[in-house]
Amino acid sequence: MSRRATSGPHRVVVIAMDGVIPFEFSIPARLFGAARDESGRPLYEVITASTDAKPVRTNSDFMINPAADLNEAIRSADTVVVPAVELAGLDPRQVDVVIESLRHRPRGSRIMSICTGAHLLASAGLLDGRPATTHWNHTAEFSREFPRVRLDPDVLFVDDGDVLTSAGAAAGVDLCLHLIRHDQGSTVANAVARLCVVAPWREGGQAQFIEAPVPDNEDASTTSTRAWAMERLDADLTLASMARHASMSIRTFTRRFRDETGTSPNQWLNRQRIDYARRLLESTDLPIDQIADATGLGTAASLRGHLRTAIGVSPSTYRRTFQPEANVPGAPKHTL
Repeated sequence: MSRRATSGPHRVVVIAMDGVIPFEFSIPARLFGAARDESGRPLYEVITASTDAKPVRTNSDFMINPAADLNEAIRSADTVVVPAVELAGLDPRQVDVVIESLRHRPRGSRIMSICTGAHLLASAGLLDGRPATTHWNHTAEFSREFPRVRLDPDVLFVDDGDVLTSAGAAAGVDLCLHLIRHDQGSTVANAVARLCVVAPWREGGQAQFIEAPVPDNEDASTTSTRAWAMERLDADLTLASMARHASMSIRTFTRRFRDETGTSPNQWLNRQRIDYARRLLESTDLPIDQIADATGLGTAASLRGHLRTAIGVSPSTYRRTFQPEANVPGAPKHTL
């Protein structure tokens, strides 16, 4: 929810600099701008700002004319976004203004970067001692330049409370949806995802799609088996049963699976079950043991253990976060 004392939409300030990359730059306005309450009112106000409100060059063949001056806009920001920029040829004067603004953003606000925007956060000292990520193609350079940052080169995004970072390109979509889900709940986040025709949920810890050799036999894929498994998460799915469905040996299936998803079959399956459990906790009033059974996680105790490992909270605490009305007598109940 908004961190400002005044009422109104949560204010998101997106920083524009020379060399900004248009795709990543457009993500916050598209995603946050699509979030509406039940009456259709916008839940976020997205403002684009640059140093002195001057037009900026993108890394393509057009300019962007921001609506606001950065120093002015950031004073009322709830969330500040630093999108991807071409690191080569950054204007040092713009960099200095941006860094100074980031260091003096309002108390209680949060800041997020997309892709190479993490370099600006690190340059401002905001990532020292913190976990963070950036595009996999820039991680070696980033680690050399900012050794005090606990860089995780593999994940889609990192949520460290008031400072969040994402990997490159479309990972910015995942981070924005994550924040909308955190702020407004899964119903609003899912509606935004449907409107923008994107996946409603990709766990932040999911591996980036790092460049890797193409499998020898491009016709052999685990896609259909993953779809098959998603339809029967409550079943006793094993590595052997999934490999058998894919008509592959266990060794070949495991290799293909990792090539295509960046993770092992068992890790992927566990993540899907946890994500399904989270959706049920958010949208239904099913007892914990029934959710554990429906998701293939076994017992309520097992579900509690998996959820604590994944996000650090119990199922009941997680449910209260997304269903505060569950504690209100007479509140409407949800079912599958």
